[in-house]
Amino acid sequence: MKPDIKSEKTTEDYLEAMLILKHNKGYIRSIDVAQQLGVTKPSVTYTTKRLKEKGYIVMDESNYITITENGMQIAEKILHRHNTLASFFVSIGVNEEIAKKDACLIEHDISPETFEALCSYIDKKQ
Repeated sequence: MKPDIKSEKTTEDYLEAMLILKHNKGYIRSIDVAQQLGVTKPSVTYTTKRLKEKGYIVMDESNYITITENGMQIAEKILHRHNTLASFFVSIGVNEEIAKKDACLIEHDISPETFEALCSYIDKKQ
């Protein structure tokens, strides 16, 4: 059976958003995730349930979210890809807003080989 690509991208988007919230606010709440991603609270409720089932997050009795070690590996990988891609696009003249949007699209689909080659290229140019 093929992996559910849409579900995988959703997982990555949610974990990345949660990591950003953790960095910016020091805590993660469902309502903040909804605002960060521009989705409804019921969508967040549905997805956080799936993330808990997969062991990527835990929620305490006050419904604050903590990213587990497994979830953190995914979140950090995607955030690193996003930041690297966005910075590269800006460096070649792309408007920052467009660069961020394009990085969001590409961060999920770029192969590890291509991403590593891009990182090597960037390192050589610095």
